[in-house]
Amino acid sequence: MKLLKYILVGFVFGIVLTKAEAVSWYRIYEMFLFQSFHMYGIIMTAIVTGVIGVFLIKKLNLKDINGNPIYIMPKEQGNIRYWIGGIIFGLGWAMIGACPGPIFIMIGAGFMAMGVVLIGALFGTFLYGLIKNKLPH
Repeated sequence: MKLLKYILVGFVFGIVLTKAEAVSWYRIYEMFLFQSFHMYGIIMTAIVTGVIGVFLIKKLNLKDINGNPIYIMPKEQGNIRYWIGGIIFGLGWAMIGACPGPIFIMIGAGFMAMGVVLIGALFGTFLYGLIKNKLPH
């Protein structure tokens, strides 16, 4: 029963992303061709929400659900790995037409071809786990 609230939030999040057309291949295609502001508006809203959320967590010293303080580790400034990772992520997003987050939503919406994308994402995660100690972190 403890997990039920998380499952419900996941379902609501999936419905919101679907209704906002954030999981639409066509909307993602439009975004990468710079033909529509729709996805950029969604992304900017998410960034602003995240910035405000992190600010409030730090300012109010908020605690997690178990009462432990939330600590957000500072990021390294201006590191090339963020650029490389962002480029790889963006290229994958453009080629597949889906961000990793909505893969399950798209499968749930009936886009069964996204099962191949899910397998690829899981394989990529597994591969990273194998070689992460050899990468310059």
